[in-house]
Amino acid sequence: MVAGAVCVTALSAASVAGASTKVTVSSPPSTAVTLAETGSSLLYPLWNLWQPAYSHQFPTVTISTAATGSGAGIAQTLAGTANIGASDAYLPPATVKTNKNALNIPLAISSQFIAYNVAGIKNLKLTGKVISEIYQGKITTWNAAAIAKLNKGTTLPATPIVTVHRADGSGDTFLFSSFLTDTDPSGWGAKIPIGTTVPWPTVSGALAETGNSGMLAGCSATPGCIAYLGVSYLLKADAAHLGEAALENKAGQFVQPTAATVGAAASSFTSKTPASGAVAMINSSAKGAYPIVNYEYAIVLADQPSATTAQAIRSVLEWAISPAEGNKSSFLNAVLFEPLPAKVTAQSVKQIKKIK
Repeated sequence: MVAGAVCVTALSAASVAGASTKVTVSSPPSTAVTLAETGSSLLYPLWNLWQPAYSHQFPTVTISTAATGSGAGIAQTLAGTANIGASDAYLPPATVKTNKNALNIPLAISSQFIAYNVAGIKNLKLTGKVISEIYQGKITTWNAAAIAKLNKGTTLPATPIVTVHRADGSGDTFLFSSFLTDTDPSGWGAKIPIGTTVPWPTVSGALAETGNSGMLAGCSATPGCIAYLGVSYLLKADAAHLGEAALENKAGQFVQPTAATVGAAASSFTSKTPASGAVAMINSSAKGAYPIVNYEYAIVLADQPSATTAQAIRSVLEWAISPAEGNKSSFLNAVLFEPLPAKVTAQSVKQIKKIK
């Protein structure tokens, strides 16, 4: 392990301070209901664990799941063609202004890691500014001086760097662009806006992939690649022998996403989380905090086409955020997520009750 870096371990569902609060799960309708969930490929593995468990407990409700990207999940929910949009990004103010019926409800806490495919090199230290310059085509080889300076004692190859980014509307792109804007405001932030899609700089050989699964496959097949992925794909990245960067946080520490580092970041934002749940948890100033952390959201319309559908959605989401059900460790640890803090759980419950 690189000195000063924290290696990856399974995240613990008890690591965020105040992460336990009782949630009463409403009974779903007695008649059969099918709900469509779509969106975030980062949240998709968790929905695939939740769906059979919830439907086994409440057989009248069937949930279809799809990894279409956060942008599509938001768009389909706002258009009324999906019941629950899964998103790594909260609704932007402009969208809220024109869609006052829309809610973004925190469900759990996740993070994003930076993977790379450089044979024999593990746990490289990288900063947001260096990653920004890589994605702008200013740093083009893995033995570049800026990377070597961060990794003294490591012999780096002259392998060309191949940047990989999302081709679809993605909450992971929202998080990644937020991180680069925060850590390189004049170099990245002044040129490229934060968003689920961004105008990527023209970089020779750059790859565009769909979904986290596409990012993982593209990077695995491309020597020299660098890619950003949701933490629910970390175990698959490890199995594919990809390296994982230790990122510099605001305190100057190089950290990877663990129970301690993700928990430190999330705890520092708990009191700042508004009733709407919309808050950026990028680059916390807390000691030991991992810099790319976020709430995973359910995007839902408060006004539903029928009371039956509304009742089913409320039941599913209450079950998902309950520490005794969907937010327990057996689900969250499987995808390396963290549970909601008690304060945020209570806020999510209040939002869910608005669904009618």
